Amino acid sequence: MPVKICTYNLNGIRAALGKGLADWLKIKNFDIVCFQETKASPDQVDVSELEAMGYRHFWHSAEKKGYSGVATFCKQEPTNVVIGCGIGDYDSEGRILRTDFGDYTVLNCYFPSGTTGDVRQAVKMRFLDNFFDWAHELKKERPNLIIVGDYNIAHNEIDIHNPVSNKNSSGFLPEERAWMTKWFDSGFTDTFRFLHPSKVEYSWWSFRANARANNKGWRIDYQSVSDNLRPNLIAAGHYNEAQHSDHCPVFLEMNF
Repeated sequence: MPVKICTYNLNGIRAALGKGLADWLKIKNFDIVCFQETKASPDQVDVSELEAMGYRHFWHSAEKKGYSGVATFCKQEPTNVVIGCGIGDYDSEGRILRTDFGDYTVLNCYFPSGTTGDVRQAVKMRFLDNFFDWAHELKKERPNLIIVGDYNIAHNEIDIHNPVSNKNSSGFLPEERAWMTKWFDSGFTDTFRFLHPSKVEYSWWSFRANARANNKGWRIDYQSVSDNLRPNLIAAGHYNEAQHSDHCPVFLEMNF
């Protein structure tokens, strides 16, 4: 049975809903939608339109108001929901939400950004190391993993509009890119790049300098799967026309 999954950094769910997000979702009819950077707790958001579409929803909001947070909306009742990864520094920021659907698991993730300076860049690098170990431990228990979300890293030069001028920018630093290579060499597949080895598509654009209109973007939102799920892949790509955020939705279709 085909399952269509969407991951979407909303940069604020309330703002995105005000820009027609619910109408767009009604047309697309995804089975699972993973939102990052919700910037709200569920009691602050009217999701009645999404509930009317048949979506159940699960949230992991940050302790800090108006910051970070992830939420997963799904039409099938999960067999298990786990909030966080058990590491307090990250769980307090609402960064990981696990939903199991039978024998496969979806991790909705919002990796830290390092753009505000050295302190947060150090947090980001610690998160990457901790997440790598945690995900691989989970994979022993749940071998069919789908890890979606905003990774806040453009992996290769094809994934960023100007790799030369951004070589010292957080999100494209050599050590971040090396982590991505290690990740995809360790039993996980970049679904979009696997299906489209040479296609140039981006998932985020700066608000500056008319970047989106000129398609000067970065591909920092991913849907990676454990390598054993490669035969299940049907399609993957980006909905660049959807403009509810500075990111665009990324979709993945798989057969289960």
